[in-house]
Amino acid sequence: MGPSDGTGRSPAESGTDPLGDPYLRTRFALPSRPATFLRRQRLLVHLNQALRTPLTLVNGSAGAGKTLLTADWAAGLRLPVAWLTVEAGDHRPGVFWAYVFESLRLCGARAADAARAPADASGVGQRLLASLAAELNGFDHPVVLVLDEYDRMTNPEVARQLEFVLHHSGPGLHLVLVTRTEPLLPLHRYRAADQLTEIRGAELSFTPEEAGALLRLHGVHLPGPATSALVDRTRGWAAGLRLSALAARESTDPERYLKEFEADHSTVADFLLAEVLKGRTEETQDLLLRVSVLDRFCPDLADALTLRTDSERLLANLHRENAFIERLGHSWYRLHPLFREILRAHLRERLPSAEAELHLRAARWLRRSGFLPETLAHGAAGGDFDLAAGALVDDLAIGQLFTGLRSDALAQLFSGMGPEARSPASDLVRAAVALDRRDLDQGLGRLRRAQEQLSETEESPGLAAARLSCALLEALAARLTGCPPRAEQAAATAEELRQDLPDHLLDKHPELTALLMTHVSSARLWEGRFDDARAVLTRVASAPGGSATVLPRTESMGHLALLDYLGGWPGRAERRALAAVAEAERAGLPRPPGPGLGRLVLAAVAVDRQELGPARVLLDETARLPAREHDPVPTAGRALVLSRLLLDSGEADAAAEAADPAVSAAVTSPWAESHAAVVRSAACLADGRPDEAVRLLHGVGGDQPVCAVEAARIQVAAGRPRAAAELLGAVRAEGRTGPAVSVGAALVRARVAQESGDTATARRLVARALLDARRERLRRPFLQAGDWIEPLLATAPLHELAEGWLRPGRPRAHGEPVRSGPDLALLVPVELSGRERDVLRRLARMMSAEEIAADLYVSVNTVKTHLKSAYRKLAVNRRGDAVRRARDLGLL
Repeated sequence: MGPSDGTGRSPAESGTDPLGDPYLRTRFALPSRPATFLRRQRLLVHLNQALRTPLTLVNGSAGAGKTLLTADWAAGLRLPVAWLTVEAGDHRPGVFWAYVFESLRLCGARAADAARAPADASGVGQRLLASLAAELNGFDHPVVLVLDEYDRMTNPEVARQLEFVLHHSGPGLHLVLVTRTEPLLPLHRYRAADQLTEIRGAELSFTPEEAGALLRLHGVHLPGPATSALVDRTRGWAAGLRLSALAARESTDPERYLKEFEADHSTVADFLLAEVLKGRTEETQDLLLRVSVLDRFCPDLADALTLRTDSERLLANLHRENAFIERLGHSWYRLHPLFREILRAHLRERLPSAEAELHLRAARWLRRSGFLPETLAHGAAGGDFDLAAGALVDDLAIGQLFTGLRSDALAQLFSGMGPEARSPASDLVRAAVALDRRDLDQGLGRLRRAQEQLSETEESPGLAAARLSCALLEALAARLTGCPPRAEQAAATAEELRQDLPDHLLDKHPELTALLMTHVSSARLWEGRFDDARAVLTRVASAPGGSATVLPRTESMGHLALLDYLGGWPGRAERRALAAVAEAERAGLPRPPGPGLGRLVLAAVAVDRQELGPARVLLDETARLPAREHDPVPTAGRALVLSRLLLDSGEADAAAEAADPAVSAAVTSPWAESHAAVVRSAACLADGRPDEAVRLLHGVGGDQPVCAVEAARIQVAAGRPRAAAELLGAVRAEGRTGPAVSVGAALVRARVAQESGDTATARRLVARALLDARRERLRRPFLQAGDWIEPLLATAPLHELAEGWLRPGRPRAHGEPVRSGPDLALLVPVELSGRERDVLRRLARMMSAEEIAADLYVSVNTVKTHLKSAYRKLAVNRRGDAVRRARDLGLL
C-alpha cells in the first residue's frame, strides 16, 4: 500500500506515534558502550553465525549484558540494523508496530512512500502487516531488527503478529529478541526447523578470563583464583560483576571484599542500596529515591520533587560516574530499570506516605511544561483526578476520548475517578466517557452539571477551553439524538470560542475541530440538508492532521459515500466507501471506525447490483462492529440496506418490518422516512395489495429523487400512470442526480409508453436506461420492472446492450464499446454539444488534454469536464473508445 491521496500523512511526515506524541528517538539508538565495556569475541562470532537463521534469541536475566553485547555486534554489521527498545506502553499493538515501522524507516530499510504505520494505538490491520512482510521479502539482503527488552511485551496478539511478519518476510528479515523471559512465540517450531539461534544465560555468563579483564577495566586487579571464586559466586552475571567491581575499587581490600560478597538477587538489591548509595550525600540519596517514581526526568522536574535546586549538578555527577542513570538526550535521564525498582521499594519503606505527593508534584510540573500524557498518568497515580481532568480539558485534548487513538487508555486512566472529583473538567470527562459508550442519560446529565458550574464561574480566558469542550459534547449529543438545531447552536458557539483560544493550541488538536464538524454534518445529513452536509464533510475528509484525525476523516468519507448513494450515484458512492475502508486499513486500524458506514454503503450498492450474497456478508460485518444504536444516520442506513435486501430476497413481510430505523430522534429524517415508505409500499404491492401500497406512498415527493422514481414505478404497477408522471415531474434533478434516478425514471416512462401502445418510444427509453445502467452495473431497476420489459429485452439491439451484465451472454470487457449498427444508432440517439465535438475531434488527432486546452483557449479542467460529459453520453470510459463510438454513430 502506498501513500494516501492527500487525506493523511505517514509517520515520517507527522513525526508522531499513534498516541499523537513525538517519537522518542532514544528508543531507536544503539545504546552507547561505556569505557568499561568488555568486548567478548566468542559471543560476536556466535551472533554472526546466527545470521543464517531468521530468529535469534538473546535470553538472560536482568543485567546479564544482553543489550550492550547486541549493540556492540550490531554496530559492526554492514547490514541495515533497526533497533527498538521496547517499553511497557508497547503492549498496545498499534503503538508497538508504529515504533517498529519508524525504526525500519530510520535505518533506511523502508522507502518514504512505503505502507504507513498504524494510527490506532489499540490495534493494527492484517493487511498492513502483510504489506510489510511482502516488502521485506523482496529485499536482496536481510534487515536486522533488534527488539531490546522484549520481555516488556506481554500481549499475545503482538506476539502472533510478529511471528506472522517473520514467517512471511522470508530471508528479508533477521529478528533478534533481547529478553529476560521466554517470548510468546512458537520456539519449538523454529528449533525443529533449525531456524533459531539461542544465546542464553549460560553462554552470556562471564568466564573467569573475561571477568578478570572486566575487573581490570574498572581498576580492580585480582589473582586468578580470586577471580574464579567471584565468577562462581556471581554465576558470571555481568551486572553483579560490574557492581562488585564498582564497590570493590572503593575498598582497601578488594580481594577480601569480593570474597565476602554474595550475588543472589536480594543481595544485589542490598548491595545497590547499601554500597552504591554509600558515600553519596544525603541530597543525592534523597534525589534518587524521589525520582524513582518517574519513567524519565530532567533536572527541573527532579527539583520539583526534591524542593531543591541542585538536581542538575547531582544528575550530571551520577551519570558521569555510571551510577545506573542513563542520559536520554536534551537533559533528560532515566534510571536503570532494576535500580529504579529497588529504589521505589526502598522509598515505600523509608517514606511510606510520600509516593502520592511525589506523583502530584510531578503532575503539576509536567502540566506547566506541557507534557500532557505524563501529567495525566501522575495525576491519576496521585489520586487528584480534578488535576488530571483539568489538564486534559485545558489542553483541548478531550477529543482524544473519541478518536480511538488513546480512548481506551484514557478511559482506563479515569476509571478510578471517584465522587471526590467535582470540578467542571471532571464532569466533562465523565460526560465524554458516557457519550462515547452511548449512555445518553449519564452523558447529558454530567454535561449539564459541568455547564451549570461553568456558568457560575467568573469569566476568564482559561474557561474558553472548557466551554469549547462543552460545545464538542453538545454537538455529539445533538447528533446522537437527531437534533440538528442543537448541533448548529453548538457549532456557532464553538466558532465564537475559537476566537478566545491561541492558534497553537487549536493547531495542536485538529481532532477536536474534525470531530465537531463531523457531528454537525451528520445531523445535517439526517435532516436532509445534503448540500450543507456535503460541504463540511468534504473539508473534514481532506483535512490534514495525520493519525490524530484519521477516524473523523474516515467517518466523513463514509457519510459522503452515503450522500452519493442517496443522490443516485452508486458507482461514486462505492468509490468513496472503498476509499474510506482503505484509509482505515492504510492507517492500520483493525476495524472500520465508528459505525462502519462505508461498509453499509458498499452493501447498498451490492443490493442495487443484485449481488445479494456479498451484500449479506457486508451487513454481517457491520453487525459485528461496536454498537451505535443511538446514531441515527448509520441506523437508518442499515435499515435501508437490510429492508431492500430482504425485499429482493422475497421476504416482503420481513422487509416491511426492517424498514423502520429503530432510533429515537428529535427531528424526522425526510430521506429515512421516504425510503422506509417505499419499501413498505413495495412489500404491499408484492403481497397483492396495490391500494394499500399507493396509500403508503403519501408524503414521498420529488425532493428525494431516488425514492420518487421507485414510488412512480409502484404507482404505474398499481394502475396510476398519471400519479407516476406527476411524481417524476416533481423530481428536482438540477443535474445533480445520478444514474439510479435516470434509469428508474426512463423505465417508468418506458412502461407507460409500452402500455399505451408506443413501442418505439418504449424501446428508446429502455435502451437509454440500459446504457446508463451498464456502466454502473445497475440490475435492480430492471429486475423490479416486471414482465412487461421482457419482450423488449429480447429484441436484438436491446439484447446486445444487456448482454453479459444483465442478461446471459458473453461478458464484455470493462470499457469495451457496444457494437453499433444502423438499428442501434437510430434507437439510441446521442447528442453531443458543439464544444464536446470540438474536444473529440482533437482527441482523434491524438492531442493531449493540455494541447486541446491551448488550441481551444480554455483551461485543462474545462477540457476534462467536456470529456467526462462525452464519455457519459457515449457510454464509454476511455479516450480511444470515445473516438471509435463517436465515429460509429457518425458524430465525427
